[in-house]
Amino acid sequence: AAKPKTWISQSIGAVRPLGPEEQPVDYRGFVEKVDGYYVSYAQALLHIDKPERIVDEAYDILRAGWDEAVGGANLPRFAWRLLRSRVLLRVRRHPDGRPDLRPAAFLTVSQSRIEDPMARFVEISEMAGLFDLISRLPPNQFDVVVLRYLCTLNPAEVQETTGLSPAHVHTLDHHARGALDLLRNRPIDLE
Repeated sequence: AAKPKTWISQSIGAVRPLGPEEQPVDYRGFVEKVDGYYVSYAQALLHIDKPERIVDEAYDILRAGWDEAVGGANLPRFAWRLLRSRVLLRVRRHPDGRPDLRPAAFLTVSQSRIEDPMARFVEISEMAGLFDLISRLPPNQFDVVVLRYLCTLNPAEVQETTGLSPAHVHTLDHHARGALDLLRNRPIDLE
């Protein structure tokens, strides 16, 4: 452009680097409200050291479309679907495409309390079978079961996390338990 070096140096010096973008208060409040739930879900499915990275990725995408998300009918539902999609992109899968939850059997509190190695092995095998059945549930039932029983959220927290109504969360939980009973051919106790 035939500009002298002094002009170029002065122009570069006049440019101020961008600082961190100020996030809207409502966005920050929403993230603070759901962060623990989202991280717990990512950890339950991915079994990685830093599930926050996946959750932060979802937050970045949410922030980029925040104005549209806030203007929608159900912000928590929109954000949940976004988070869920980011987690499920990385989850280990069965050959048929279902999420593979079996590694979670090694992380249960009940098996960790068993001293006898053979009894522990039996407990892990049973839990792996149950987690395999959970992966066969429809998406909403799957999410409710994972949030309620793997992440130990209460129904109100599940509702807050997923954007589903309390009645819908209750119905999904009830139907998921029924489906798991049928798949196992016996009643189960998830609690």
